[in-house]
Amino acid sequence: MSQILYLTNIQIECGALKLLASECERTGMRKPLIVTDPGVKAAGLLDRTVAALGTSTSALPHAVFDQTPSNPTEAAVRAAQAIFEAHGCDGLVALGGGSAIDCAKGVAIAVAHPGPLKTYATIEGGSPKITDRVPPLIAIPTTAGTGSEVARGAIVIVDDGRKLGFHSWHILPKTALLDPELTLGLPPLLTAATGMDAIAHCMETFMAAPFNPPADGIALDGLERGWSHIERATRNGNDREARLQMMSASMQGALAFQKGLGCVHSLSHSLGGVNPRLHHGTLNALFLPEVIAFNAEAESVRKERRLERMVRAMGLGSAADLGLAIRDMNARLGLPNGLAALGVTEALFDRVIEGALADHCHKTNPRLASADDYRRMLQAAL
Repeated sequence: MSQILYLTNIQIECGALKLLASECERTGMRKPLIVTDPGVKAAGLLDRTVAALGTSTSALPHAVFDQTPSNPTEAAVRAAQAIFEAHGCDGLVALGGGSAIDCAKGVAIAVAHPGPLKTYATIEGGSPKITDRVPPLIAIPTTAGTGSEVARGAIVIVDDGRKLGFHSWHILPKTALLDPELTLGLPPLLTAATGMDAIAHCMETFMAAPFNPPADGIALDGLERGWSHIERATRNGNDREARLQMMSASMQGALAFQKGLGCVHSLSHSLGGVNPRLHHGTLNALFLPEVIAFNAEAESVRKERRLERMVRAMGLGSAADLGLAIRDMNARLGLPNGLAALGVTEALFDRVIEGALADHCHKTNPRLASADDYRRMLQAAL
């Protein structure tokens, strides 16, 4: 059964950060833990966020965890949990890209539920075990890519090394403050990689088979916005209009992917678990052309002319142009031309394929992939 559910209070405008104190009050937070990372702190965005909590004499009490790694881990979740509990916090403010937001979601699970984090992973049957005891979460993205600020899922590398998904409507942020000003000056390569992550979300969820017309419309509109503005945002980090449109594309991709994702993400999740230094958005950009080619034979994709509809949104000529257009865009944005440029070798393929087959996105691809299919996609992306 397909479910259609949109719940997060989304504020999207330049200056939206100023709403933080009132949103903390609205969601019942009296002492939030701010979860962020060293890069966001160094950029001065943590100071701006703390300032948004109020004046020096009336600021909302808070604590800070600023050590989220580039791919969130269970160890980071535990470290943040210790601060949350030691300071008597009652809510979470996630400030950063998908890593910080997903780490905060992991903390929300951990502070309200016993046992190791993997107990609550989707592929372990853990989603029903996540309850409404979780503390409220406000998400403030500083990149335009993952859309985790409006998504019910989180990706965390657990203690046994697996990169697992956690999904529950209970960990959906209560509020998303989308302030394009927080992304101004983001380095070009990070802008490009996160932007292609958003575009991959829009495209892959649109190809997913479940019946969800609102999600399809949101994904196509997000694709059009992202595709037409990613180069502007990458070339000029201070282009406010391009930053706004990319932030919207990112948010829309995540609103839509409640339909499900597919092989792009099962591969990137798995490879990112094998080598946590690899950027998720970059991997999505490299896998996307190969998965589109594989999905072109899926009955639902062909019947509903999904490739042709994406082509129209992107202003291209025909479905045959999709893979080449994405590769050309990757090149223009300065992204790597293949997995080999990232140090990936065929020696890793067996581990990546094993992880992809077990990933929660594997079965929601419109065409079920075999181990041999995954090997061919990896080889083509090399």
